[in-house]
Amino acid sequence: MKKAGLLIVDVQKGFDETDFWGERNNANAEVNMLILLGAFREVGLPVFHVQHQSVNEHSPLHPSKLGYQLKTGFEPKEDELLFIKNVNSAFIGTELKDSLEKEEIEHIVIIGLTSNHCVSTTTRMAANYGFGVSLIHDATAAFKIKSYDGTVFSAQEVHESALAHLHQEFAEIISTEEALTRWVRTSPYMQ
Repeated sequence: MKKAGLLIVDVQKGFDETDFWGERNNANAEVNMLILLGAFREVGLPVFHVQHQSVNEHSPLHPSKLGYQLKTGFEPKEDELLFIKNVNSAFIGTELKDSLEKEEIEHIVIIGLTSNHCVSTTTRMAANYGFGVSLIHDATAAFKIKSYDGTVFSAQEVHESALAHLHQEFAEIISTEEALTRWVRTSPYMQ
């Protein structure tokens, strides 16, 4: 069985600021993220954290803002690595790829925020680097957006579109329950 690692992307307090971001889908995403985080830790599989450091001083994710902080429960433990990025991909400007290779990770289970931005970009790059990728559809979320022509897409539409573009080309799209069955309950790395 390939060794899997959990990659948690940008689960930061600033994403709770609905006045800035707008409507969001998948209200239970963080609940599912915490279930996966606890399960990976319990069986001793590696966990990697990513935090977005926005260069836009008006963003809730700017380091001068409270929203830059990771949400409660998502803080790394002492033996877990945290990578700080300021672009969409967790691989750009960080040591993530080297760290995954050092841990002999062959398959990455990706959760976090948001489906169509940093989660999507990181998923694409992970696949391009040759990692197997499982993206957990109920452990990520998106916000509504207005397109170039003024069309407004709901948060659910944005989420589903992002996943559809990644499905089979860059990742397998599975549920929290499927991830637990595949990567945790059958893990040979149980301590």
